[in-house]
Amino acid sequence: MGSPEQTTAAAGKSPSSSSSSSSVTIWGCTGTTIHKEDLRKRITIPEYLRVAMREAIGNKDVDSVMRHYEMANADGVEIVKASESPIVVFINAKSGGRHGPELKARLQDLMGEEQVFDLSAVKPNEFVQYGLSCLEKFAALGDTCAKETREKIRIVAAGGDGTVGWVLGCLGELKRQNRDPVPPTGIIPLGTGNDLSRSFGWGGSFPFNWRTATKRILDRVANGPVCHLDSWNLVISMPSGEALETPYSLKPSDCASLDQVAEELEIDGELPEKLSYYQGVFYNYFSIGMDAQVAYGFHHLRNEKPYLAQGPLSNKLIYSGYSCKQGWFFAPCSSDPGLRGLNNILRLYVKKVNSSKWEQVPVPSSVRSIVTLNLPSYGSGRNPWGNLKPEYLEKRGFVEAHADDGYVEIFGLKHGWHASMVMAELISAKHIAQASAIRFELRGGEWKEAYMQVDGEPWKQPINKEFSTFVEIKRVPFQSSMVHGE
Repeated sequence: MGSPEQTTAAAGKSPSSSSSSSSVTIWGCTGTTIHKEDLRKRITIPEYLRVAMREAIGNKDVDSVMRHYEMANADGVEIVKASESPIVVFINAKSGGRHGPELKARLQDLMGEEQVFDLSAVKPNEFVQYGLSCLEKFAALGDTCAKETREKIRIVAAGGDGTVGWVLGCLGELKRQNRDPVPPTGIIPLGTGNDLSRSFGWGGSFPFNWRTATKRILDRVANGPVCHLDSWNLVISMPSGEALETPYSLKPSDCASLDQVAEELEIDGELPEKLSYYQGVFYNYFSIGMDAQVAYGFHHLRNEKPYLAQGPLSNKLIYSGYSCKQGWFFAPCSSDPGLRGLNNILRLYVKKVNSSKWEQVPVPSSVRSIVTLNLPSYGSGRNPWGNLKPEYLEKRGFVEAHADDGYVEIFGLKHGWHASMVMAELISAKHIAQASAIRFELRGGEWKEAYMQVDGEPWKQPINKEFSTFVEIKRVPFQSSMVHGE
C-alpha cells in the first residue's frame, strides 16, 4: 500500500508513435503528414549564415567570416529570407549505442549539415561565443535575415541528461551577458535515465522507429510551446589542502567568505583560515549518501570495463548488482548501525516556502541518503516525492511541486529495500523539507569521506573532523527555456 498522504500516480502519456510506411513522410502529433522537403525548408538556416557560423566557431573568430556578410549584402544581390523555424542540433554521438552516428547522419540529411554539431568536435560554449555572436554581428550591421534567424533559432540536445544540462548551462551564459533571447531547447533522449526528457514530454528512450521519428521530433521542436525550468547553483566550501576529484559539472571557484554563514547559522568551532571553493549548476538533483556511493562505484567500474556497459539495459543491470555489493541492501555486519545514518555527519538548514529565514531541519537517524530534487522525474521516470494530497501539503507547509516553482524537494532514502519500494512507487520517500535555499554542513566524526552526486555525476567528498564542509544550494536568478514535446 502507498502512504496515506500520496494519491495514485497518473498514467504517463507517451508521444504519438503512429508512422507511415513511407521513408519520406510520417504522421505527426496533429495527424498531418510531415513532408521531408517541407520540414527541411522550414528548419534549414540560409547557407551563407550557417557556413559563416561554422567557420566562426572553427576559427574562434567572428571577424574572420565577414566576407560572407559582404557577399550576401552586396549591391544587386537578391535578399535572402530567414527560414521559418531555424534549428541547431548538438549530438553526443557516443550516446544511443550504435545509433549515435546513424542519427547524426540522419539529422544532417534533414537540414544543413553545418547545423548539426557533434559535441566531440564543437562545444556548446563555442557555439554561444562564436556562432551566435556571428549572427548578432551580422544583425547589428543591418542583416535582416541574420536578425530574424537569431530571434527564431531553437536548439536540440541529442543525448542524456548530462548532455542536456551541458547545453542549457552554456545557453544560460546568454542571460548573464544580456544577450536575449535565449533559444529554447528540445531533446532527443539518448541516455539511460533521461529524466529531463521525460519531464518535458520527449519520452524516456530513443524511439524504436527513430529514422521516421526524427522528423516528428524536429517538427515538434519547431512548433512546440515554450515552458521554463529552474536551475540551481551549488557551491562547496571546504578546508584547503584536501584533494578533490571533481566531476565535469563542478569547477574551482573564488567565492565570498563564509563569515556571513557563521553569523547566520550555529556552527561548532572556528572556520578554517583557508578555504577551497567549487561551483556548479544542476537541473535535476543533488544527493549525499549511499545512492551517490553506489553511483560512484558504478561509474568507476564502467570506465575500467566499458565493454560491460553497452546500452541502457546493461547499465541498469550492472547498477543493480553493484548496489547489492556496496551494502545498499545488506550493510556489513561489522558496521555500527548507529554510524550509518547521515545525521552523524550532517546538519541541514533551509529557507522554507514563503520564508526568508534559515531554519535547521532534523535529519532522521534512519536516512542513509538525502536527495534534493528539482524535477518530477528521478531515476528513469520515478516520482519519489509522490503526488501529494492537498490536505497533506497544507499540513506540512508544502506546495505542489513543479519544475519552475522556485523550490526543491528534499527527501530521504533509508536503505536499498526502502529505495526499491519508493522507486516502484509503492510508497513515497521520507519527506524532509521543501525549500528555496539549502545549506548542508558536514563534519567528519567517524567518517573520513562522504559521497555526493549532481545530475548523475558522482564524486568522493573528503570531510574533516575539525572543520566543517558546506554545500550551499540557491536558485539561479533566471530560468532555462524548454520546448515541450507534447
